[in-house]
Amino acid sequence: GPAIVFLLTKGKLLLLGLTNLTTLLSMVAFLGVYWTLFGWKFALGLVLSLYVHEMGHIAEIRRFGMAASAPMFVPGFGAFVLLQQRWLNVAQDARIGLAGPLWGTGASVACWLAWLATREPIWAAIAASGAWLNLANLLPIWSLDGGRGFRGLTRGHRGVILAVLLLCWMFTRNGLLVVLAIACGYRLFTKDFPEKADVPVLLEFAGLVISLALLSINHTGGIFPTR
Repeated sequence: GPAIVFLLTKGKLLLLGLTNLTTLLSMVAFLGVYWTLFGWKFALGLVLSLYVHEMGHIAEIRRFGMAASAPMFVPGFGAFVLLQQRWLNVAQDARIGLAGPLWGTGASVACWLAWLATREPIWAAIAASGAWLNLANLLPIWSLDGGRGFRGLTRGHRGVILAVLLLCWMFTRNGLLVVLAIACGYRLFTKDFPEKADVPVLLEFAGLVISLALLSINHTGGIFPTR
């Protein structure tokens, strides 16, 4: 039900992004590299997962009435979109940053559901890999999605995220969570706190950490598949 509603409301935007020639050509180049490394099934699933992630940013940017470039894919790096004007405030920038991982989480959930229905290991590999990459994007530094989201969090809220990261690490033993926790601890002592607390951003960030930490567990053995 929710998937059908999403496709009816956002499906047009997802298809619209594929009409950009630059996006398509960069997707093909990205696909070719990962096809060579992991086979076409995994490569195609990964590139589409990243595409959904980037379209999440674009959807949120448009929701605020701003313009953005089409997604660009860079093999070995990932994908990105460029905001073609400055954001209006810190809260909007935080939401734009977290929109990508939010849509990316949806893509991973869809792949996990496909794995549950078919028990084909490739679906689990795509779901876990996509979730791991989205989790890595939550690293709260520079202009990564997590860095932008952290600009909307007070010191107390950043402490909550640190606690969530450590709890998730205790449950999953995912080393990436330790890296995120170290960066989060550093951001407790920076002076870039917002003027007022933004509880929705806190809840969204915490929910993404928990969801992606669980989704990145690949029960079929290993995140990236062998050919």
